[in-house]
Amino acid sequence: MTQPNLLVYLLDKTLEPQLIHSEAARLFNVIQLSAQESWTDYLLESRVDVAIVQADNFSHEQLMALTANKVMSKVDVIFISNGEPNKYIDEAMHHGVTYHLRLPVDITFINELLTDSHQEFVSSKNLSEQVTTSELDQFGLLVGSSSPMRTLYRMIKKASDAEMNVFVAGESGAGKELVARSVHLMSPLSQQPFVAINCGALSPELIESELFGHIKGAFTGANKSRAGVFEQAEGGTLFLDEVTEMPLDQQVKLLRVLESGEFRPVGSEQVKKANVRIISATNRDPQDAIKQELFREDLFFRLAHFPLNVPPLRERGDDIVGLAKHFLAYRNAQDKSNKEISSDALQKISQHSWPGNVRELKHAIERAYILANDVITADLIILDNDTQLRTQRHETVPAGISLEEVERRAILKTLDKNEGNKSATADELGVSIKTLYNKLERYSKNE
Repeated sequence: MTQPNLLVYLLDKTLEPQLIHSEAARLFNVIQLSAQESWTDYLLESRVDVAIVQADNFSHEQLMALTANKVMSKVDVIFISNGEPNKYIDEAMHHGVTYHLRLPVDITFINELLTDSHQEFVSSKNLSEQVTTSELDQFGLLVGSSSPMRTLYRMIKKASDAEMNVFVAGESGAGKELVARSVHLMSPLSQQPFVAINCGALSPELIESELFGHIKGAFTGANKSRAGVFEQAEGGTLFLDEVTEMPLDQQVKLLRVLESGEFRPVGSEQVKKANVRIISATNRDPQDAIKQELFREDLFFRLAHFPLNVPPLRERGDDIVGLAKHFLAYRNAQDKSNKEISSDALQKISQHSWPGNVRELKHAIERAYILANDVITADLIILDNDTQLRTQRHETVPAGISLEEVERRAILKTLDKNEGNKSATADELGVSIKTLYNKLERYSKNE
């Protein structure tokens, strides 16, 4: 097993032998520097994992050299001093120096720190995997190699070739819109428009206008005529997402269009032809929605000439870990980075039930990628199995906010709750103190 490197610079004659010959130090490749050698140059130019530095004379120039380089985000740095105030050491603590110990130093405590650093090295380096490529098959816009997905691919191919309306059922986050877009891309209509509308996101007053359009003056606020999605998708595919959430009176109007092939914009006497292929989707069981009188059975039969079922992520076997690597590989490529993922993190991912399906997994990887320095460890895979907590979080976090901003708010709020105690904040957030310092430094630069 590769050993991490420990840099030791100019410790006193009592402390250095105790440290160098300790059991903890034997876990490392120990590099000793003399007073004639520059520890900052060595730290910046060489691969060092832990550094213990006598920093009594730590200078402004040394501070500038360290802060101008990203090395501080990758090394556990332990300063030892005689305790005399030094503003540059204080500043260095804000830029990634992990500990500042005053003499006399407890050698037992240093050995504990070294042991912890070695354990972190083993878990994050030797048991991690570099991810630069995706292992999964791709069909249209879908990714996966499991048996349920390969069955779905064959069904999509058949649906694409047939001129029938397609009804896609599946849990939220499973990829229903990607299925719909893949059907469109594989069909003879692929060069024609694909227009999507979420029926559950529209107010009842606007659905008819969104579907069929309106003319100028048709209602208050209709300052100009507007084409509805039936007209926008002319000759192509219209995707009606969450169709079971459409009010029943609007379902009647949609059924009439499907039966007659004609529609009228709101406020207009002109009849127009509906020349679109319809793909519908729902995260409900359509039969349950019909029994609960939320969805018209006759409309379902009109929409479900060719039904497709999207498997939930928990039924996709090795696709779970494969998708995690897939999302990480694409994020590494996008950012030109080489972040790895530990085996513990992959095990945690494989054992989770993923009630939010592929969407939840992707968001978990995105969060972990943002929090990680070099390796995504298990503690950075944030899972939420508490329904009440999830509901509260949705109520307090605005829709559309970026994951990075959510992370920033969480860190600053936790830091404020802990009255500036960074160690307690890091423990509560499940990240290393070094990661926390790096994040805070970036926030201060952006303010």
